[in-house]
Amino acid sequence: MRALLLGGAGFIGLHLARRLVSDGHQVTIVDDFSRGRDDADLDLLRADPAVQVVSGDLTSPATWATLPTGWDQIYLLAAVVGVRNVEQDPARVIRVNTLSALHLLDWVAPGERVFFASTSEVYAGGVTAGVVPVPTSEAVPTMISDIAAPRFAYAASKLLGEAAFLHTARARGFETVVGRFHNVYGPRMGADHVIPEMSLRALRGADPFPVPGADQYRAFCHVDDAVEAMLRLMGAPAAAGQIVHIGNDREETNIGDLAKLVLRVAGVSPAIAPGTAPPGSVARRCPDLSRLRELTGYEPSVSLEEGVRSTFAWYREHGWA
Repeated sequence: MRALLLGGAGFIGLHLARRLVSDGHQVTIVDDFSRGRDDADLDLLRADPAVQVVSGDLTSPATWATLPTGWDQIYLLAAVVGVRNVEQDPARVIRVNTLSALHLLDWVAPGERVFFASTSEVYAGGVTAGVVPVPTSEAVPTMISDIAAPRFAYAASKLLGEAAFLHTARARGFETVVGRFHNVYGPRMGADHVIPEMSLRALRGADPFPVPGADQYRAFCHVDDAVEAMLRLMGAPAAAGQIVHIGNDREETNIGDLAKLVLRVAGVSPAIAPGTAPPGSVARRCPDLSRLRELTGYEPSVSLEEGVRSTFAWYREHGWA
């Protein structure tokens, strides 16, 4: 199988590439390295004859003109993500995320199958407003409570992508699957997410140990489980044209308890200092995975403790502290 990973040098993309290569497939990664990393982990993949890495700006038509068609699977993972990035430059979020999606729609060939990476943020406004239940299914209404809020630029860009792919695929003769990621974490995801942030604070000896949003709840999904769900969806004919939640609904946890787990893994015991949650963040997030299970038989297999331990170990071993 030939797979094209757009934004494949980023967090989820690199883990997906490794899995595809280990399963015996050929992989082409396209990335502009503004978010994805050109590092030792990518170099290991580059050394594999089954992998090609292309540097290219997916917002530019010139990049698309150089890419061949005829792929078995295409994954659109390229996006500006992370709360800090979104709040600092929401206009860039809109530009990069929408142009990458729309250029792909103009370029994709009939018969190809595309995975569009979306997010639970598309319905976060409804959770905050109390009109969307948790755990949350794909059938709930999407809602942006304040379109002028900087962090909603990300949700808006992903909603546009969802609509664009779902309404275009059948007319143009290709298949698409929309996967909404829910709090995916793991090694090599950067420093702007809660589990890496906590791991780095623990490694640096923070005392007191700040825990913003300690009273909030999340259901975290290890990246290996997320990759498994993606591959199963892309191999399931019935998933075509569907929005499917991807996550782990087995271990919903309080953020304060997550901090205690990270500190236990780190072997330190500073004073915990609960703080105010980041503006615009939801009080609780957990996916209903009924549709994913029905389509693929997926079950998450990496426990929260196991995933936190492997993530913490990666950041410690790679000298991020």
